[in-house]
Amino acid sequence: MLIGIVRTLILFAVVVIGLRLMGKRQIGQLQPYELVIVIMLSALAAIPMENTEVPLLFGLFPIFTLIVVQVAMSYLSLKSERARGIICGTPSVLIENGKIIEKELVRLRYNINDLLEQLRVKNIPNIADVEFAILETGGQLSVIPKSQKRPVVPEDLNLPTKYEGLPVTLIIDGLVFRKNLDKLNLNEEWLRSELHKFGVKSVKEILFAHLDTEGKLLYQVKAG
Repeated sequence: MLIGIVRTLILFAVVVIGLRLMGKRQIGQLQPYELVIVIMLSALAAIPMENTEVPLLFGLFPIFTLIVVQVAMSYLSLKSERARGIICGTPSVLIENGKIIEKELVRLRYNINDLLEQLRVKNIPNIADVEFAILETGGQLSVIPKSQKRPVVPEDLNLPTKYEGLPVTLIIDGLVFRKNLDKLNLNEEWLRSELHKFGVKSVKEILFAHLDTEGKLLYQVKAG
């Protein structure tokens, strides 16, 4: 029993490390070859976990091989446009100037109902409003509306805007992020002092707190 637990933990750690080496992507954003590798990794890891008679090294070797293959293919795709087209494929235009490209739908076996559904998800119910709809290599549909159908932005109205940036997280579930305070040239004493102004006696009472780009401290106290 103990050997089985140890083998399982080792295989779990190896697969997790392998997936991290593959990069931070959601399942829906994986290239076809990456999805195949993920499926094969899970299958290969299951064999030595289920059968303790299989030497652990025999299970780890093909896993490491697949990880090396994935990293090598990713690097090759990064450095070579031609290799990227062969390995990952190329984007396909499904709609151009409000007209469906029927040949591409047939070639990709992508039906019109799926296309309409993806357009509705992006709040574009009318095909005539679409300048381009492009099926990316990862399977996502990128939609570019016609210029007269795009939302108005401040630049269109010549309105000046100021830099917004990102809020900085300071506390999560009572834990203070000291590195973020250091980046802002602040310290825990300042943070505790600011919270004390709102009647908060301890950072342990805080569920979440951040400092917005205008220097305003926003926080939420834990329930109960």
